[in-house]
Amino acid sequence: MNRIVYVNGEYLPEADAKISVFDRGFLFADGVYEVSSVLNGKLIDNEGHLTRLHRSMNELSLTPPATNEEIETAQKTLIEKNNLDQGLIYLQVSRGVADRGFHFPENTPTSLVMFSQKLNILESPYAKKGMTIITVPDIRWGRRDIKTVQLLAPSMAKMAAKAAGADDAWMIEDGYITEGSSNNAYIITKEGTLVTRHLGTEILAGITRKAIMRLAAEDNMKIEERLFTPEEAMDAAEAFLSSATTFVTPVVSIDGKTIGNGTPGPIAIKLREFYIEEALASTK
Repeated sequence: MNRIVYVNGEYLPEADAKISVFDRGFLFADGVYEVSSVLNGKLIDNEGHLTRLHRSMNELSLTPPATNEEIETAQKTLIEKNNLDQGLIYLQVSRGVADRGFHFPENTPTSLVMFSQKLNILESPYAKKGMTIITVPDIRWGRRDIKTVQLLAPSMAKMAAKAAGADDAWMIEDGYITEGSSNNAYIITKEGTLVTRHLGTEILAGITRKAIMRLAAEDNMKIEERLFTPEEAMDAAEAFLSSATTFVTPVVSIDGKTIGNGTPGPIAIKLREFYIEEALASTK
């Protein structure tokens, strides 16, 4: 309990960090968030995360609580105060404190909360053995392109995976995979084409996804942004997922069906290596 967190301009021991019971993030999940990974004490892809944060706030008519420069200064201060070498910085913006009511309150200052978590994101065991995935219905709301704190459905998906003895879940809507419970989903066809769902309101525009697509293009890989079914995924040569803290992580089975030979595929391994190499270079 000695971690230092940020609450609306103050750096506090986590035991002393509190928000009001009337905060709309608590009452209505009326807020947005971002997670930036940290390697060698440096933020990774943070500019992209802050850009997406502003898009999310704009879509929900949330007033930015601080400038990007002020937010990044606070992030870096948390890294320093918590001696964070590897892990993440979580930040959340809510509409702030107001008496409970469904209409958005007027002239209410938004709230900004940040904290750090120490994680060994470079040496994830899943990168070496791959993840097992189940599919579940996508029961989330229709604006998944906004990174809101409405995370009950993804939590339920992860719990369903745990109950099934799997590592995570991919979600299905209208017969097609949308994305993972907290990650973007990809397959590699037997012809070597990278396939991932096109951007839209159905999925989050992943910051790591954007980097992976660029790295794949630079490696002259064929890329298709389109819908794909669970059956196509099960018949693929490879599958993998991506997020800010998992980077590129291979998937070795879906709903009990082995993908490829049941081990992490060479393309997923290569893309993970490319991403980590670039991320580490940015910390120097």
